[in-house]
Amino acid sequence: MRKGAAILAVALLAAAGCFNEPEPAYKSVPAENRVYLSDKGLVDLAGEAEALKAGAAIDYVNLDRNRLETFPAELAALTGLKWLRLNDNRLSELPDLGALVNLRRIYLRGNRFAAVPETLKDLPSLTDVDLSDNPLAEIPDWLAAKKGLQALSFTRTQVTQLPADLTAWRSLKQLQLGDLKLSADERARIRAALPGTAIVF
Repeated sequence: MRKGAAILAVALLAAAGCFNEPEPAYKSVPAENRVYLSDKGLVDLAGEAEALKAGAAIDYVNLDRNRLETFPAELAALTGLKWLRLNDNRLSELPDLGALVNLRRIYLRGNRFAAVPETLKDLPSLTDVDLSDNPLAEIPDWLAAKKGLQALSFTRTQVTQLPADLTAWRSLKQLQLGDLKLSADERARIRAALPGTAIVF
């Protein structure tokens, strides 16, 4: 990537955020396969059977800004799910999500995760993960070794350094590390390791 193009990409990321949904992305999902349950004050999905009636045909679920403290078991059964938004809830852990083999994007911003959920290791299609605004302090080596990732955000977490080996992350298009206490040397190391990635510090 040329220097000018890289600077523009970083500026656009900083302004818009790589986890904002471009309109064509969610409109490309058939309406009957989308579930919008954001801003409903939900603590579980016990009363939402109608919204989830399409079952395995559902590939987009938005549960942003509810009051979920436990991951809803109903979601683990949506085997066609590709895009899951759980931003701004009260989650601190995830169960085994190994059945969600088609899941590409999981957005967990603004929850209570003190560690990166290990079940993400078992999602073969995963490309995008947003864990910003969580109290996590460490990025595990297994996540740094996960291939196929394209967009990651750890903005406003307690992370102070990334794993030593970032080779598998060379596929990343976007990496958000805003408002982290990274040393100048650590930033330089990350830039050198990921020369083709648009990085926001």
